Amino acid sequence: MPVHDDVAARPRNATLKDVAALAGVSVATASKALNGKGNVHPDTRRRVVEAAERISFTPNQLARAIVGKQTGTVGLLTHDLEGRFSLPILMGAEDAVGADQMSVFLCDARGDTIREQHHLRALLSRRVDGLIVVGGQTDARPTLGRNLPVPVVYAYAPSLDPADASVIPDNTHGGTLAAQHLVATGRRRIAHISGDVAYLAARERSEGVQLALTAAGLSLAGGEVLYGSWSEAWGRSAALTLLDRDPHIDAIVCGSDLIARGALEALRGRGVDVPRDVAVIGFDNWKVLVEGSRPALTSIDMNFEALGRRAAERLIDAIAGRERPGIETLDCRLVVRGSTTYDG
Repeated sequence: MPVHDDVAARPRNATLKDVAALAGVSVATASKALNGKGNVHPDTRRRVVEAAERISFTPNQLARAIVGKQTGTVGLLTHDLEGRFSLPILMGAEDAVGADQMSVFLCDARGDTIREQHHLRALLSRRVDGLIVVGGQTDARPTLGRNLPVPVVYAYAPSLDPADASVIPDNTHGGTLAAQHLVATGRRRIAHISGDVAYLAARERSEGVQLALTAAGLSLAGGEVLYGSWSEAWGRSAALTLLDRDPHIDAIVCGSDLIARGALEALRGRGVDVPRDVAVIGFDNWKVLVEGSRPALTSIDMNFEALGRRAAERLIDAIAGRERPGIETLDCRLVVRGSTTYDG
């Protein structure tokens, strides 16, 4: 689409609306094209960039257009010691706001409420425009309070206060996906090993497994869910217990990839072929574990980057005065690998 000369004559203090008009696209499309979001045709992106350059519309102006008269900074306060949750969530958040348009300050509270308050004061002293708080587990956590000067969105672990905005993975859906996949591949004697029953994630994943089995007219093999620790050692021990209880088990849903790794080791030690004799599926899709397993581990991915993007989108809306309280859950996805598929 040609660029119109009458629009090109606008002064240097151009707006995002001016860029959109000059490029012949909507304001939303112009914003996506300039902040690097996907789903914009390369020709459209090029046209928008050329229009922005022509009227001297700068990235800083885009940041102001997104969040108004703000500092263009967001704080990400995490309790995830290993970065397994917070780093992909950070990547998703930066994707949503445009890494070159807004700075994200990452602070790790290490599961310590005193340290959390220290980081909170530090972030507020930097005049961040908003906060994303990432929990270390999916159990609901105390709110930071209703009197903060900036909006807050809780990710992975919801706030106990219904007035807060939270974005979390649907662990029940993940458990259902895992069991449905095994049923679809012909498994009928499906057992379940999970982590600490005190964790909401363990209970919700087990609930999802049971829902899928009930829908398929199946009972849980082994008689009950085996709850324990989130460790390979527990996975090994529990898998051996299951084999002793029911030698005809043909599949195991594991509550985490660590547990699944232990189960794979135990099965291999007993001479059980995976996946021909017993299929194994994990939860978390932790790359270093699933790709290094023998065979590669089928797993449930909680879509942490999508979680981060959604949390950042909710935060941007809140900064703009469109705050919406309540908990939003996002679906998990199944990633199929060799531990559940057999070609021989």
